[in-house]
Amino acid sequence: KVDEMIIVGGMAFTFKRVLDGVKIGSSLFDEAGSGIVQRIVDKAHSNNVQLHLPVDYVAADKFAADAETKTVDDASGIPDGWMGLDIGQRSIGAFDAVIRRARTVLWNGPAGVFEMAKFEAGTKALMDAVVGATEYGAVTIIGGGDTAAAAAKYGTEDKVSHTSTGGGAALELLEGKVLPGVAALSSLDAVKPRTSQSTKQ
Repeated sequence: KVDEMIIVGGMAFTFKRVLDGVKIGSSLFDEAGSGIVQRIVDKAHSNNVQLHLPVDYVAADKFAADAETKTVDDASGIPDGWMGLDIGQRSIGAFDAVIRRARTVLWNGPAGVFEMAKFEAGTKALMDAVVGATEYGAVTIIGGGDTAAAAAKYGTEDKVSHTSTGGGAALELLEGKVLPGVAALSSLDAVKPRTSQSTKQ
């Protein structure tokens, strides 16, 4: 059961353009996936799941560490030829509150291009929030190669409940799909260990 869901990263721009008509410039847009956005939102509402999307962004004129940057919001949109590579401070503040009130957190996917210093603020802030939630007793799971890499970069792998590089696999497991490796390990529970007996001469 999911109570609240934060959508960030490249996926967020498809939602923002479809739902609110936000100008996203050259940001990632999933043309095929855009057709099911409204269905996802409707299903979330029918299950009382509160969706959270960013409202401001760090935009760049190119995908590079030395890019020119500026902060934009939904009202202004992202200019043509620019792309959103991180979330802004207003979004960070809103998401921080969501994470810190949660009792269970599953994080799959960074907030921005954290590998570049200019675009790591969002991911770093969310990581701090997840670590803080863990300290207050929440169960926190980081799944996915990129998110696990962020945990390694910020030295937080041992400050959350569990870190896994299996992002897609973790999501499939939550969907209820049978994963061969997990099934093989689970079957060991049904195998009783052999007991050895010694005979005294």
